[in-house]
Amino acid sequence: MTRRVKAGYLRPLDFKHGVIDMNHGAGGRIAAQLVHELFSAAFDNTYLNQGNDGALLPLPPGDRLVIATDAHVVSPIFFPGGDIGSLAVYGTVNDVAMLGARPLYLSAAFILEEGFPLATLRRVVHSMAGASRRCGVPVVTGDTKVVERGKGDGVFITTTGVGVVPLARDIGGANARAGDVVLLSGSIGEHGVAVLSQRASMEFGTAIVSDSAPLHELVQRLLAAVPEGAVRVLRDPTRGGLATTLNEIAQQSGVGMMLQESAIVVLAEVAGACEMLGLDPMYIANEGKLVAIVAPEWADAALAAMRADPLGGSAARIGLVCTDAHGFVQMTTCLGGRRVVDWLSGEPLPRIC
Repeated sequence: MTRRVKAGYLRPLDFKHGVIDMNHGAGGRIAAQLVHELFSAAFDNTYLNQGNDGALLPLPPGDRLVIATDAHVVSPIFFPGGDIGSLAVYGTVNDVAMLGARPLYLSAAFILEEGFPLATLRRVVHSMAGASRRCGVPVVTGDTKVVERGKGDGVFITTTGVGVVPLARDIGGANARAGDVVLLSGSIGEHGVAVLSQRASMEFGTAIVSDSAPLHELVQRLLAAVPEGAVRVLRDPTRGGLATTLNEIAQQSGVGMMLQESAIVVLAEVAGACEMLGLDPMYIANEGKLVAIVAPEWADAALAAMRADPLGGSAARIGLVCTDAHGFVQMTTCLGGRRVVDWLSGEPLPRIC
């Protein structure tokens, strides 16, 4: 992503009417021009400006390295509350943060389809650059490829995040223990329904906006409020929603969970849209929420810390970890009954992240 061309060597790119063609991915002067005039200009930072095919990066001593990678294929690429560019940044920053790590750097790879409008690409890249700056996590290296018309879907983005975590910190899906408390940082289902509403041109009577947001500062606030080891598991319930995320953790840890339906917040407009479409909000993707499983003696402090953050204002206790050889996630319903909250079967909303 760092090749440079001299100013004036080629006619400037036409970001109003121009489109991606195969030359933009051929590795020659025009490809270098696209990188110089768009990507390097938007993501400008010291490490990217080294001009190499990779980046030489400093790392704090005494920490462990964390790396996460994610591919983003959302359709449509613009939706209420976000777009594929900001989502690519926030999604990977959040994956790094869910291990209790501090995100430091990002790389980005773009797969572009021949004929994709340069104006749309610039909008995506500038959104991505703005999200990167908001997070304080620079894009330090990357790559661009172009595929023939009809062999892609406009733009796909893959991002990789690098972060650091203290040696003593152990947060992961296998650490939940019977008696632990399950906390959720907010309401569920907004992202999936927002994308679907835009894709299908549906009107639900009120605007439903994606919750897409970076969670690393919320995580750091939470971890600072309790001793090391009090937070057992962190996870952002993206594809498959809250239900699938909790089943994954239960399987990793060899435990069960008992949830309280009344404690899980679903906005009225999201609930209405899901009812109309025959969907369960428990299985709808989120992009700005996290699940925290914490030791019971520190649950109140953890919950207070989450609620003190703008992205955790409606955080709540939603259940307990329990002993269960079968690893079932169950829920006490608002009517007083009980049901199994199983893994997602099939894909109710494809291409949402």
